[in-house]
Amino acid sequence: MAAVARSLGTCIFCKIIKGEIPSFKLVETDLSFSFLDIGPLSKGHALIIPKDHAAKLHELPDDYLADVMPIAKKIATAQGLENYNILQNNGRIAHQVVDHVHFHVIPKPAASDEEGLVIGWPAKSGVIDEVREYHQELLGKL
Repeated sequence: MAAVARSLGTCIFCKIIKGEIPSFKLVETDLSFSFLDIGPLSKGHALIIPKDHAAKLHELPDDYLADVMPIAKKIATAQGLENYNILQNNGRIAHQVVDHVHFHVIPKPAASDEEGLVIGWPAKSGVIDEVREYHQELLGKL
């Protein structure tokens, strides 16, 4: 069972959870709250926010994390989405704007940059030795 959820009085998402700011609510559970984004990248763009205030994913208790993905699935299924992104950012340079963990369900209705998430993927090549070395380092920490 989850501990008492943390809340921050100045956080826009905590205010939405408390009903202090109106939203287009979709699904609410004991641990999560979801709603349509009012600045959507495409029709049906939704946010899922854990009811515990944590700025970054690694600060959020696991039971809140476990609650989010079934809600994302429910939202994608209800919209009949075949192409969509589930996005979660941590920190300013990783494009996090609100310092409260949140997940986006972003429909991608067409293979264009007109709507939905548009990203670059600067994949590196020729770095297998670096990957092998980091793999060993990371395994020692897991």
